[in-house]
Amino acid sequence: MPSPRSTQWAQLFSLPEQPALPLQGRLRAAVVQAILAGRLSPGAPLPSSRELANLLGLSRNTVTSAYLQLMDEGFLEARPRSGVFVAHNAQPVTAVAAEPLVDRNGQSGQPPDWSVRVLRSLVDQPTLAKPDQWRGYPYPFVYGTYDPQLFPTEDFRECCARSLARSQLLHWTPDFETDDVPDLIEQIRTRLLPKRGVFALKEEILVTVGTQHAYYLLADALFDERKYVGLEEPGHPHARNSFSLRNPKWVEVAVDGDGLVVDALPVVDYLFITPSHQSPTTATLSLERRQWLLRKAELQDFVIIEDDYEAENLYAGAPMPALKSLDKTGRVIYVGAVSKSLSPALRLGYVVAPRGLITELRAIRHAMVRHPSAFLQHAYALFLSLGHHESHARRVNAAMQERLALAAEALRSHLPDFAFRLPQGGASIWVQAPAWVDAAELALMARSHGVLIEAGDVFFVKPPYPCTFFRLRLSSIAAAQIPAGIRALGLAVEELAKARGERRMPSTCAH
Repeated sequence: MPSPRSTQWAQLFSLPEQPALPLQGRLRAAVVQAILAGRLSPGAPLPSSRELANLLGLSRNTVTSAYLQLMDEGFLEARPRSGVFVAHNAQPVTAVAAEPLVDRNGQSGQPPDWSVRVLRSLVDQPTLAKPDQWRGYPYPFVYGTYDPQLFPTEDFRECCARSLARSQLLHWTPDFETDDVPDLIEQIRTRLLPKRGVFALKEEILVTVGTQHAYYLLADALFDERKYVGLEEPGHPHARNSFSLRNPKWVEVAVDGDGLVVDALPVVDYLFITPSHQSPTTATLSLERRQWLLRKAELQDFVIIEDDYEAENLYAGAPMPALKSLDKTGRVIYVGAVSKSLSPALRLGYVVAPRGLITELRAIRHAMVRHPSAFLQHAYALFLSLGHHESHARRVNAAMQERLALAAEALRSHLPDFAFRLPQGGASIWVQAPAWVDAAELALMARSHGVLIEAGDVFFVKPPYPCTFFRLRLSSIAAAQIPAGIRALGLAVEELAKARGERRMPSTCAH
């Protein structure tokens, strides 16, 4: 029977559930946590490596290696013929808690009223959102996650490991101030942009913490309450919310099956557009409309902000040249994402614009975040230079084509009265329900069937009611789950139809 002392050691050094760490790392984490939490005070003895190995079922070499590293890091110290102890300076010095200030009556002061003090709030602005426990839903047709089956783990790990080599440290460890990692700028300039027909100098490129950071920087530099900003209607809610912090005057511009409607374009100072795969309808702006839009920008003296959204995800037809590639007068500001196809959590984007504007954006970025992670920039530059980006894009495109085909077939079978058009690229389908359906109500009902969809009202500056549109995003759901997910969505529609007393067109296969 183990002694009480042994039981206490076993509980104190219970290895944390961190499967990504080796046993030695997990043991080190347990010891450090015990020290920092005050459960092991300075000078406290630790069990011998032999004793702790027996208690935890580890090899003695594992425990010895963990102890040695903790000694090197200053958490432990060895005393000759006495054993291993917690070092006297192992715990950081902390401030002594002070008594709160009170008035003469012994009452503490009142906190500030933040509802009055906050001048620019986005809390109540509609935006794309998911339930907190969205990963628990079996059919998540929503944005914003990486695909573990497609993520190039070994390739990306190789690039991170190479960036951590001693010979590479000087390339990313210095403070870059307002600059970016030159290797990444060069990869964007020579590999990514030419595919879109865009050729830029290094002084015309700025790396951002994702495309939303780019929106914010542009709004901060260019917009105020006097500027008229054109937005596609429906359009990209993240851009709208970032721009809204500078309170411009919104001008909604209609979208049809060929993208932005250019002919009746109202007067604007700036126009935000997603011409490759319009967000959210997925329509691709025709070459004729692109050329006419650029001519209008010259005639009406406005600037275009082009988000080349999902341009790499092309499954049908020839790639359409970016607006920026057709721009001869410097009226197009180009926004792109470096890491979106890999994982949106990596947060690497960029802006291409005339060098005078890029200089201004660099100064604003420096005041906000100085620059995006230089380590991540360097690792991704390697990822691009070694050809991993292209091979990953091919895998993603093949997978998305399969998912789009499965979703289209399931929609025709289970929701035959719903309209959609299969996109030429991208990772989503824009669906229009019958006139009696409000997509926000359907989205709530669908949750009870395990289905998450993106109700269309969030994409409109002025959403109609009922809003019959919704988006099915296919980047977060496995191909095998798509048919069952659409079938479950069909059940939710039937439930809503019964509640409304509506008769529906029968599906082509039984539920």
